[in-house]
Amino acid sequence: MGDQPQTANSEGGIRRSTRTRTRKKKKNQIPLGILAFLLIVAIGIILSLTVGNNVALFWLLGSVFGFILQRSRFCFTASMRDPYLTGGTNLTKAVLTAFAVTTIGFAAIKYGAFTRGLPIPGQSYVVPISLATAVGAFMFGIGMVIAGGCASGTLMRVGEGFGMQILSLFFFIVGSLLGAAHFGWWKLNFIVRGPSVFLPDVFGWVGAVIVQLFIIALLWIAADKWAKRKNVSDGH
Repeated sequence: MGDQPQTANSEGGIRRSTRTRTRKKKKNQIPLGILAFLLIVAIGIILSLTVGNNVALFWLLGSVFGFILQRSRFCFTASMRDPYLTGGTNLTKAVLTAFAVTTIGFAAIKYGAFTRGLPIPGQSYVVPISLATAVGAFMFGIGMVIAGGCASGTLMRVGEGFGMQILSLFFFIVGSLLGAAHFGWWKLNFIVRGPSVFLPDVFGWVGAVIVQLFIIALLWIAADKWAKRKNVSDGH
């Protein structure tokens, strides 16, 4: 029969498969996408008229950013986790490339303010590093792997309706509130005791960019070699 697939048996003969696979037709989601887009725009207009333009802008940018995250499956946790679990480093290299681009952009912004004698933006994020930083990063890494995503990945999957991520988001909020309430004590007793390092103070502005890009390039090459090595060892 022409509508029945044929497969070869162990003796080299041909046997007909009694099963016929029917591919489920995918639903057309374009109308839903248009409806969601119009709803997002309508909510943005309402927020602009009732609350303010800034809130409406945050709403629109957040919606666009969420859509990009969902379509690209971008997750910082996966970029660190996948090399160990699957050997894949495409997302790792994508994150490193993003770091390289933002390094140049933020260095230009900071240097522009520095040359004009203005306060350098973002200096509040130059915080002390110490053993507490490593311990906190280790704990956060364990939590991200158990939860299956970082903040961006969790928010993305909540939008997709994953129950586990909704639970993770709840405790993410609880932990953030507790951390904010006790941050002063941790800062006074642990955080401020470490040194603060601002690379332009050590290597100069140009040297800082070169050093950071060099480190990123080394990590990118290492990630690429790791993926190739895993593919060879797995027999691919």
